[in-house]
Amino acid sequence: MNIEQIASALQDIFNEPLKDGEQRKIVFWVDKDQEFIEEIEQFVLDGVKVQTLLDNNQFYMKYLLEEEDPTSHYLIYTNLELGLENNWLADTVLYSKTFYADRVSLILNDLNIDPALRSVVKKYERFFQNKERYRKFQAMGIAEFNEVSIERAIMSVLCNVKVPDFAEILKSVLIETLEDENNKYLQLMNKYFDLSVFWQYVADFYGYERENPSLKTLLIHLAVTAFSHSVPEQYLSAVKDFVATRSKTNALVFMDHWMHHKTDFELYDQYVEIVEQEIQISKLLQPIPVDEFKQADTFPYVDKAIIIYIANSLLEGREDFEEYIKLIKLRRAKHFYEKYASIYEALLYSVKMQAFYVEYRHGIPSGQAVDMFKAYESKYYVMDTYYRKFYVAYDAESNNEMLKKLKDLVEHLYTHWFMGELSVNWSKAVKEEMASNWSLPGVVNQQAFYTSTVAPHIRHDERVFVIISDAFRYEVGVELAERLNSETIGTCTIQSMLSVLPSVTKLGMASLLPHKTLDFNESMKVLVDGKSTAGIENRRAIIENAVADSMTVHYQDMMNMNKAGRRETFKGKKLIYIYHDTIDGTGDNASTEIYTFDAVDRTLNQLYDLVKIIRDDLSGTNVYITADHGFLYQREPLEESDKIEKVKIDTVELSRRYTLSKEGEEIDGQIKIDLSSVVQNEQQLYAYVPMGTIRNRKQGQGVNFVHGGASLQEIMIPLLSFKNKRAGQKGVQKLDKVEIKLTSTMRKVTNRIFNLNFFQTEKVGEKLKPQTVLIYMVDDENNVLSNEETIIGDRTSSNPAEREYKIRFALKNIPYDRSKSYYLVIKDVETGIEKDKIPFEINLSIVSDFDF
Repeated sequence: MNIEQIASALQDIFNEPLKDGEQRKIVFWVDKDQEFIEEIEQFVLDGVKVQTLLDNNQFYMKYLLEEEDPTSHYLIYTNLELGLENNWLADTVLYSKTFYADRVSLILNDLNIDPALRSVVKKYERFFQNKERYRKFQAMGIAEFNEVSIERAIMSVLCNVKVPDFAEILKSVLIETLEDENNKYLQLMNKYFDLSVFWQYVADFYGYERENPSLKTLLIHLAVTAFSHSVPEQYLSAVKDFVATRSKTNALVFMDHWMHHKTDFELYDQYVEIVEQEIQISKLLQPIPVDEFKQADTFPYVDKAIIIYIANSLLEGREDFEEYIKLIKLRRAKHFYEKYASIYEALLYSVKMQAFYVEYRHGIPSGQAVDMFKAYESKYYVMDTYYRKFYVAYDAESNNEMLKKLKDLVEHLYTHWFMGELSVNWSKAVKEEMASNWSLPGVVNQQAFYTSTVAPHIRHDERVFVIISDAFRYEVGVELAERLNSETIGTCTIQSMLSVLPSVTKLGMASLLPHKTLDFNESMKVLVDGKSTAGIENRRAIIENAVADSMTVHYQDMMNMNKAGRRETFKGKKLIYIYHDTIDGTGDNASTEIYTFDAVDRTLNQLYDLVKIIRDDLSGTNVYITADHGFLYQREPLEESDKIEKVKIDTVELSRRYTLSKEGEEIDGQIKIDLSSVVQNEQQLYAYVPMGTIRNRKQGQGVNFVHGGASLQEIMIPLLSFKNKRAGQKGVQKLDKVEIKLTSTMRKVTNRIFNLNFFQTEKVGEKLKPQTVLIYMVDDENNVLSNEETIIGDRTSSNPAEREYKIRFALKNIPYDRSKSYYLVIKDVETGIEKDKIPFEINLSIVSDFDF
């Protein structure tokens, strides 16, 4: 402001109408910096007398204003503090107006900051000289000014932070760069603030005190201090200089919030790897028992160390399988799990395979064919699932050296032990009991599918959808049934069927059609009631001949339709056959067979989505899902001993897993099956299938994925029956999530570090899905005050004790008001909805960072 602007502003004040009770106006112009001391002698205002107040004329000025001239308007210019002590004019000042014209005073006045804070604003006057910085400071909307709130707001503006929160300020500084000399926010604070004040805030908030502070050592300090909350400090002597002695919980909460930020976590992940290298964390963790650091969530190497521990334990033959599974499940709720998710998955299924081996280490029992069939259906099939899921995970991390070692263990367990024992015993039972009659008591033959399953619906004029997925073997069907039961309000049951032999597409697809007779012709084409079944067009004709209002469609053609197109296409159709071939289309090709298990995953998703479309778009209520055959697949190249020479008889058809011949010889290494119990057999055919999982030696590639033989994996096929139900329908169980509830009864926190107990109210099962929740403490303005912890509520145990969770929390090291309520928030991660908000009292009468 220049002198003319000041004169104008003052004249406006004196020109204002007198208020009630006012007889005149007195204005004290305070110019502490004496910027206008020379101009005051010539200063003139209309109708206003101008006086100068000095140290030695206070009494005179009081006499002048109150006795000598009590009616004139006065402007009193002064450089003095107008405090109340030793001030003759104190009462006059109180009922008068005070005017400031220097920049600092104007700032104080404009922002409504108490003049007592003048020295603080004066210190940072340069900051306020820029209009944009001033505007951003003003926009902070600070309710109550004090030295701390002013300094935080200035740092926030300089660091481009929208709220005056020091944790956000510090994170912004660290994110910019760890190189102090190149950090633009440090440079701005050095220019427009006071860098030593910034470092003092760091010391006060996070216990970081160094003679020569730097961002890199600060980061190490924050990370190691956060880490020390999960590891006993006796193991951290090598990095003790980086562990805070005060405000420790602030470091934990700071790193935790940064870690869980939806975008900033990426740089967090990079930074903590830098810290790992600096502190040589691999050496640090090496002597520490896993139990002592398994809860730690600061560094990614913690997960590496746990993975190495489990892998080495398996390779060394240690059988603490429950401990390994608990460790893996514990880590799922930790930040870096996703980084190592595939490795953890591979580990998990390696553990489960090893546990299965230990359960049956004395051998998979031989027995009657039907007993072995039922045992595979109820128990043994899981080994195929474990092997498949191991390789899905392995393929995502196939360059990992540790997984390569585990792969050798997995291959030994599956290919040499499990498949070796199971297939030898099963082959023996087949040879003794099923060679002349391909059937099992109490098991549905694939050829009977239409008459036993579909025809009753047609007779009752009910609509039926049949999905046939090529090579959709039994263990995959179990997984789909579980998913449909847990994720839809419909019900899905599964049973096994005995497929035809040879277990190939042309015969399996034909056996699922409506028919009276099933047979091969001289060209080895499969006929139904004398008609060819090759290709979807021939099958369509057979189905339409049986049911006029029917439809036959390929999965992809159906998916290419929109909702309206589907409704129009299937309108009035009673029987719909849908053909799907993702697994066989991938596995039955030498160049793609390595992706067989990936194809299984795609199949599970595709069939699940297909069922939802039938349910939602077509109002289908009766859905059956089955297969033409299963398959055998092993990842490792077969050894020469896994192949057998071509049978020494005249053959009419030869494949890797079967031979068709009109001769009825007994051949070493082969099981002869009379096909009269499978087809009409006018050609008088016999099927020869290799014992166990042996392949017939044959030119060409594609030997790992096979079918056609008599192994359980090939000839046990699933039959899923999905019955759609609608919400509100009688007997329908609502699809819901399990609940996670706080069980600790205390609602008072007396320590910055405290434990709380939670309970998963029900076990996960049909119609009860898992729930993942995020839990943390907030104040009444929803400011997060603690670390954020995750509970994955997916436990399936019926024992309530096994559905309990004990979680540790740490509060920020800030003042808490015992008269206020604070809240524990439990939030559903999937929906973001608060499931519970429980009031707590925080009474930290004794300040301590130690757990009780």
